[in-house]
Amino acid sequence: MRSLAVLTLVLVVASAGCAPAAPRPEMTPVQTARSDSTSRGWSRGGVCYEIFVRSFYDSDGDGVGDLNGLIEKLDYVNDGKPGSQRDLGASCIWLMPVAESPSYHGYDVSDYYKVDREYGTNDDFKRLITEAHRRGISVLVDLVLNHASSEHPAFKEAQRDTASPFRNWFRWLPAHPGVRNRWGGDNWHRSSVRGDYYYGFFWGGMPDLNYENPAVLEEAKNISRFWLVEMGVDGFRLDAIRHLIESEQGAITENVPATHAVLRDYAAYIRRIAPHAFTIGEVWDSTGAMLPYYPDQLDSHFAFEVADSVIAAVRSGSARKLFPPLVRIQQAIPDQRWAPFLRNHDQTRTLTELGGDVSRAKVAATILLTLPGLPFVYYGEELGMTGNKPDERLRTPMHWRRARAGGFTTGSAWQPLQADSLTANVEAQDSDPASLLNLYRQLIHLRTANPALATGELIPLNTGNDAIAAYLRREGQRAVLVLSNLGTTALTGVRISSADSVLRAGRYRPMALSGNRSSALLRVGSDGRIRDFSVLFRIPGKSSHIFELDFEGR
Repeated sequence: MRSLAVLTLVLVVASAGCAPAAPRPEMTPVQTARSDSTSRGWSRGGVCYEIFVRSFYDSDGDGVGDLNGLIEKLDYVNDGKPGSQRDLGASCIWLMPVAESPSYHGYDVSDYYKVDREYGTNDDFKRLITEAHRRGISVLVDLVLNHASSEHPAFKEAQRDTASPFRNWFRWLPAHPGVRNRWGGDNWHRSSVRGDYYYGFFWGGMPDLNYENPAVLEEAKNISRFWLVEMGVDGFRLDAIRHLIESEQGAITENVPATHAVLRDYAAYIRRIAPHAFTIGEVWDSTGAMLPYYPDQLDSHFAFEVADSVIAAVRSGSARKLFPPLVRIQQAIPDQRWAPFLRNHDQTRTLTELGGDVSRAKVAATILLTLPGLPFVYYGEELGMTGNKPDERLRTPMHWRRARAGGFTTGSAWQPLQADSLTANVEAQDSDPASLLNLYRQLIHLRTANPALATGELIPLNTGNDAIAAYLRREGQRAVLVLSNLGTTALTGVRISSADSVLRAGRYRPMALSGNRSSALLRVGSDGRIRDFSVLFRIPGKSSHIFELDFEGR
């Protein structure tokens, strides 16, 4: 997908029968040595914050969030001040699509080389990168390579002219093939121009790109190089990658073997031109379906099965199904190559899933931010913002203050705010030490500072009670114990045990990092096993507690 200006030039010259347009200028390769804010070190112990620019902060009163508004609010994400605890402490932001698009969400791109005019300009984006890096924030952008917009000039020409070089950038059939996908959906759409059919998995406004045509993959690389080199981003979240290639005329729509070959080629290119760039893919599927996307494709992928298991455990009050998907993914994938999360822009928000129960939301946040991997947090989750389908209501404006439009805009917000905007906002929670916002702040800063929470192995522990989720995070000789009572009833006399070789033999004093204190010593035998450690304090229902295990000797 070439920029609108470049593509227009190509079409005009071609129609005149002249030589093809000059190629895009060669860009300077990304420097291998990068500042601390843009090296891959940010991901070790880091947390990434997902932002929908349209809904984050409006700087000019038109009701639509923009890049200058995001710049104004970067200190909320991370103020770059060592020792500060008033920011979230996130080391990365993921921006939902910011390229030119005819839709509010941006997932149908009409110009891959231009920032959406409602958000600002390319220069505004470069200023955002500068300001983010100055605060130690790396920036990932959503890259939509599975499909383009039906308004993209390449698709419009392909519709009009069957002899166009862009015709084979998309999939066409003269008549409907009569096939449906495994969900019963119809992915073939009739063209209003010629009456033939093109393939678009999501809808007719998003025609899929044809990666069996090498020119399409080359253009995907050009787009990526532009954003990495010219615009200065630190990497990409790649949308809908399991759908890159289809087979059997679209009857099989996901996880086709040829998709892996495309991603290997693409990932090798990114590593070559930008060794420190980070790529994370959306494979919305089970862990088993995700594993073939390793080891030599993208750097990381979102752990959807883990997200569902955390929500289900907290909602049901039972830890029974929490650990199996965690153990499986940990055994299969290095911890910096998978990303746990609770919910994203396509899913019912966490507090809504949990029936509006803030205590449960706190437990879910504690579990998320004490798991291995690179956690992602969707904007507003730290406030307990609510939201359910349709999609627009999952992506409503951020609640900043007790004010009209939640302090998001001085005009009329592009989407009405949620009904809880007067309580689930930054102003209301900022000075309340018991607020959900301040719990997120505490946990993110704690994760960054504590090596066991940052990069340690997760070791499930036994309690004999399904309501208690207990696990260690262990890094070298350092260990952290996490206890969550998922149930509604306070519990006393909880006893914890483990398998062999979880800790070195000796005595440990649990030192509270979050929640209650316990003075009882934890003893580990010569076999490295915890046997019947008694939790002395009463564990309230729907509460979590984190302890550093301080080794006192044998």
